[in-house]
Amino acid sequence: MYKILTVKSLKYSLTICTLLVGITIFSGCSSSKQVTRVDADTTIDLSGRWNDTDSRMVADEIIGDCLTHPWINDHGISAGGKPVVIVGGIRNKSMEHIAVATFISDIERAFINSGKVRTVSSSSERSEIREERADQGEFAALETVKRMGRELGADYMMTGEINTIEDREGGDQVVFYQTDLTLTNIETNEKIWIGQKKIKKFIGRSKFKP
Repeated sequence: MYKILTVKSLKYSLTICTLLVGITIFSGCSSSKQVTRVDADTTIDLSGRWNDTDSRMVADEIIGDCLTHPWINDHGISAGGKPVVIVGGIRNKSMEHIAVATFISDIERAFINSGKVRTVSSSSERSEIREERADQGEFAALETVKRMGRELGADYMMTGEINTIEDREGGDQVVFYQTDLTLTNIETNEKIWIGQKKIKKFIGRSKFKP
């Protein structure tokens, strides 16, 4: 009698294990993710938060506005040639994480692609380049060594900040982004241009009609 019960128990346990394995495999298959490649310029808003589209759009529009103002013509008249710009610190004063480094890169891209200004490296980038020049002076062939003291000095520095205001009610939310950028004459400390770009997003499950 004892052996019969043991065999039955073993069969019952094996049956339960088989069912559990099947359920686990099925659950794993049903929860698998599907990945679809899309064009990098495609606008996709999942959370409604600041994303790559916002970064690129704000940079293009605000730099486009910057380059249409009188300061750039005034520089050409007084100094001749294209103005040299450096992008300094852009502070994230919002209540969410924003990839500021990506935004700075978008600003530099907009400046360079305009063909109207010359853009120089940031302080952190310059440190790495200076180390390379010093290394060349010790190890590179003499005819290929790049000289010290030949850096292009910037005429203007761009700085700024990103702020947000949130309004929430129930499951609905409105997020307002304001980006303020300032262009300053490095020699005189004069602010020669101030630009601003605003974005407003509605995030919610209810039907919204602007």
